[in-house]
Amino acid sequence: MPLSMPDREAPSGGSGALPVPGDDSPYWPFYDLVAAAQVAAWAPTPRRVLDLSGARTGFATQLVSAGHEVVHLCRTDSTDIPQAGTGRLLPVRADGATLGWLADASVDAVLAESSTLSQTVATEVVVAELRRVLRPEGRLLVVVESLVLGLARLAEQGRWAELADLPQADVVLIPTPDGRLTRCFAPEELRTMLQVAGFSVDWVRPRTALTPTVVERALAGGGRSTMATLVATELELEPTGERDGDGLYLLASARKPA
Repeated sequence: MPLSMPDREAPSGGSGALPVPGDDSPYWPFYDLVAAAQVAAWAPTPRRVLDLSGARTGFATQLVSAGHEVVHLCRTDSTDIPQAGTGRLLPVRADGATLGWLADASVDAVLAESSTLSQTVATEVVVAELRRVLRPEGRLLVVVESLVLGLARLAEQGRWAELADLPQADVVLIPTPDGRLTRCFAPEELRTMLQVAGFSVDWVRPRTALTPTVVERALAGGGRSTMATLVATELELEPTGERDGDGLYLLASARKPA
């Protein structure tokens, strides 16, 4: 799996006591390899997959190479539409906030990587649409930004008033340096949102159990073999159910009931 697959939104900055690693941190290549392995395990057999991973095309390429039929949603202003490889790729340029262009029960699985759902304020509306387009027993894998990441960004920006008000907020929207708003979730909030939409939730857990600090220290004196060992360790740490602890990103697996 390629180290260079850019399928997450790397937060800028981050140092000292903040839990967010810098853009040049070796944690991000580790993160990308773990993400690719998790997606491969989630979709082991060919099926029709709706890929909502934004303008980033690494996961679509990975799924097509594995033999899946992938409906890859491109941004309406995107010119970077991936070309078909060894599998079947169906690129669509449309608005991801509404999926009216997809028929009911038309896909077997939905992959929402790269924190795509965190970039949509009305996330509940999108999740309801995902349930509609999934076939019975269809599977959903979603990654969102966590409250840990939201807290770090507020602290990084010196927004102390907003930081103090955060525990009382029903919906947490965090401003980014480029003027966007991203929505951050607590694990139970993400679980509840999926359940209210009609999904059966398998589990909600941090994307990685190994923290950025642990990964950075381990790789400081190692090389490729150390990276491979860390990735293998991370995957072995994954339980069949919930994982305690916090992380920068939350990963959730859910299914549409039969």
